Parts: sequence; C-alpha cells; structure tokens
Amino acid sequence: MINLSSKLFTPYTHPESGVTTYLLTHKVAPVQEAFYFVNNSVSADGRFLWFYCAFPPGGSAAHGRSLGHVDFETMEVRHFPETMFQGGPMVDPDSHDVFWCSGDSVYRRGPLPRDEVRLVGSLPEEIIAGRSVNRIATHLTRSCDGKELFLDAGLGLQYVFGSMKIADGGYEFWHRFDRNHNHAQFSPTNPDQVLFAQENHPDPLTGLTFKITNRLWLLERGKAPRALLREPRWVSHEWWDAAGQHAWSVWANQAWKVDINTGAEEYVDWPNHCWHAHSTVDISYMVADSNDKFFRGCPSSVGFTNRKTGKYIRIMDNPGMFNQIGRSYHIDPHPRFVFNDQYIVFTATVRGEVDLAILPVDQLIEKTS
Repeated sequence: MINLSSKLFTPYTHPESGVTTYLLTHKVAPVQEAFYFVNNSVSADGRFLWFYCAFPPGGSAAHGRSLGHVDFETMEVRHFPETMFQGGPMVDPDSHDVFWCSGDSVYRRGPLPRDEVRLVGSLPEEIIAGRSVNRIATHLTRSCDGKELFLDAGLGLQYVFGSMKIADGGYEFWHRFDRNHNHAQFSPTNPDQVLFAQENHPDPLTGLTFKITNRLWLLERGKAPRALLREPRWVSHEWWDAAGQHAWSVWANQAWKVDINTGAEEYVDWPNHCWHAHSTVDISYMVADSNDKFFRGCPSSVGFTNRKTGKYIRIMDNPGMFNQIGRSYHIDPHPRFVFNDQYIVFTATVRGEVDLAILPVDQLIEKTS
C-alpha cells in the first residue's frame, strides 16, 4: 500500500549514484525522524509508516519527542502529542498499535484519531523501590510469541532487566546490573533469549566514565548472562538476524556476524566507517550509515551493499546540522529495511531540515546487479 508518488513526498536524486529517495516534506512537526534502526516502523499491510516528531527547542533524544505517521490509505500525516516517549517506541505490525515508554510505564494506542491511549503496565513498586526511573527500555521489542515486551530499566544506580506481559502488564524480573547495560532486544525466534550490550558507564557520583570492555551479551530466562564474543571486544550497535542464530554489530569498516552458540565470527567489509547497519532477512543486502568522525549532528552518508555482487552504492549524503537541533535529537540516519525488505527508511538532512526518508530497494538491486 505504500505510495510515494503523492504530494506528501518530494523526490531527491543523488547526483552521483542516481538513486532517488522520497522525503516526507509534508510537516506535522519541525523535526521528523526515522525510528532507531532496531525497531520496525511500518505496519504489516504497509498502511502506516510511523516516525519521531520533535518541536525545537523542546525536549531531547532522551525525552520529549512524540510520534506521527503517514496513513497511506487516506494519504494523511498525523501527529499524536500524547505519545511523548522515552527510549525507542515499537510498532506492532499486525494490530497497527504503537507502544511507547513514559515514566515508569508502557502505553499503547491504535493509529486512528479515534483510538484511545491504553496503559500496558508499570514497573512494580517493589522493583522501583523509591528510586528515580531514568529509563524503562532503551527500545521496546516484543517476544516472538507476541506475549511480552522486554525492559532494560535504569533505576537509581542500578540497571534492572525484566519482561512485561502485554495482556495484563504482569512483570517478571530477569537480572540486575550495577553498571550500564542496555540495547536489550528479544530474540526473533526464542521468547526466552535477549541480546543486550555492555555500554559505556558514566558514574553518577564521580563523573568518571568506565569504557566498554566486552560489548555483546546474551541473557536467557532463568540463567546468568554470558558474553558472545570469544575475546572481549568493543563493537557497537547490535541487532539480531531474522533466524535468531546470529548477533550482528559494527566496528570501524566492518559489520560483524557472531554465532550465539559457538561464537564463530564472520565479517562484512564496508567502504567507510560504519555506525549503524541493517540487513535483509536473507542477508543478501545491507544498508548502513557512516562518517569518519562522529559527533551529534555531524555530516553522514547512507549506503547500500549488494552482497551477491559485492557492489556498493551511495544513497544519501547528509550535511551536518551544527546547531541545537543537531545536538539534541539524535538525528543519525539509522537506516533500516522495512515492509518485507522492499523499502529502506532513514533520517535525512539534505534539505537543511530533519526529514523522514524512504526509498524502494528494487532500484538499488538493479543498480548493483
């Protein structure tokens, strides 16, 4: 149902590669961003494409953005100010509902204006224990059986992992950490497995930062966490493959594929420094954003690799935004395949604004075959 030929979108063609991307130039918010790359943003039938909204100078990437979507059936763009969220929201592709975190709770609503906000559940008081709730989830993910959401909450000086039942908000404790671990993601095939990351840990008392020593970890329900890499490594921005057999991450000019059972590693080279990457279900194609020197709001590029032919093509070159918008709202491109791998969604700044961008994958395959 996705329709990019309407007046809601403005085509932009890369001057060197000839790739055409469609920018959502119909604005319901000054800043309109793609979801963080771990989370799908499109309903299963392609009717709704969700995105982040920000209203400078209000809010930040930590809290204060809200949600909007494109309705491809009515060709309307809507904003839902009541969805102001922390962490990464999640779209249920089947029900069309969007889920988000705020304070100590998870909420959901349908995509139509008449739909009401519903409370999914809240962290139990015995888990919070009077502490401040810094986050409830880095980004929400749903278990493969559709029954639970995973929460990697930051509470006071601790980080508490657990799952919440979607049906009744029931909470199950999994594990507790004394330094920052985050980016927890339910396995796409096993409801008892979670991929998560050891993160840089800024000590709230001393201001010292304790660096990552071993990034990739697996947590199984009822078991102790275990490291996935054979040797401690500092990689970043991990995601699951569709089969739930491998954890992917990026480092320097490579994407790393790690078998969660054996620790065996495979590397995919990238033409330049890789930030975030994502692959199709069959891992034949990959997309990534990159730049040589990272800071919030820096220039960035988005590229596509056809692993069948080994060919790479540039999709977008984003100019930097050296202002409050660039610093505040985490405007990295965060490219991701969506809608059965037929499209790529990411954030673009090529117009001097922060825009949601989408393009068909078939033109990329044609240009790299």
